[in-house]
Amino acid sequence: MTEMMTVTAPKPPSDINKRSLPGSIILHTMLIIASIAMVYPLLWMVSASVRPQDEIFSSTSLIPSSVDFSSYVRGWFGLDISFGRFFWNSLVISVLTVTGNVVACSLAAYAFARLRFAGRNFWFAIMLGTLMIPYHVTLIPQYVLFLNLGWVNTILPLVVPKFLASDAFFVFLMVQFFRGIPRELDEAAMMDGCSAFRIYWKIMLPLSLPVLATAAIFSFIWTWDDFFGPLIYLNDMNTYTIQLGLRTFVDSTSASDWSGLFAMSTLTLVPVFFFFLFFQRLLIEGIATTGMKR
Repeated sequence: MTEMMTVTAPKPPSDINKRSLPGSIILHTMLIIASIAMVYPLLWMVSASVRPQDEIFSSTSLIPSSVDFSSYVRGWFGLDISFGRFFWNSLVISVLTVTGNVVACSLAAYAFARLRFAGRNFWFAIMLGTLMIPYHVTLIPQYVLFLNLGWVNTILPLVVPKFLASDAFFVFLMVQFFRGIPRELDEAAMMDGCSAFRIYWKIMLPLSLPVLATAAIFSFIWTWDDFFGPLIYLNDMNTYTIQLGLRTFVDSTSASDWSGLFAMSTLTLVPVFFFFLFFQRLLIEGIATTGMKR
């Protein structure tokens, strides 16, 4: 007796696409509207940087009545000190911060993830606990310390702590990444006579480029956009960063140069954009892969 089996034919892909088409259109429409809402302030700032001063706050249109690039020249050379000086100061602080965070945090993370020493779990818990301490709680003790060291009005308070693995977030991020790298690589290297530092330098770092790039990107962006830190420690205008330099365009006692402010604000976005563009492949790879897949 031959059993007859009824097999249901799969639905044609065209039918599935037709059913999901309305939902896809609605979803993409909502995403486009949300994107426009998020990008509009940025486009308005760029537009305001090239429009006449009296039209900046009188219109919400992105198309200026006339284009005037003199605000860029006025913003760059209009202060007592060229705005290029502020760019240089921010660049120096940002590069040193990135270097300090990548080097110091990776060393600390390697120790917590790979080395065995007394109290490792205790000190790791203490480090994680520092993430819950608000920055303002430690601000006054740190300021008193740096004042006694004679570091106030220099970039040292903004840079030196980064070389001491003070950013626990990056240490934790790297520890989690290092733990995903097979320990067999360490054991094989030890059998070949490699020291702990050589394993870190020759094995761990090359396999950890995605997480290192992630730490570098966030360190650069956070430092480049930092206003509070430089405001506390920098008093001399020659040491101002771009964020403090932008504040000088707004004067509460006289007319403010809004077009120059928006022009320089537009220029300050360029380094961040290119820095992210250069490291975006490693950043995406760090999110999508682990050390074992590299």
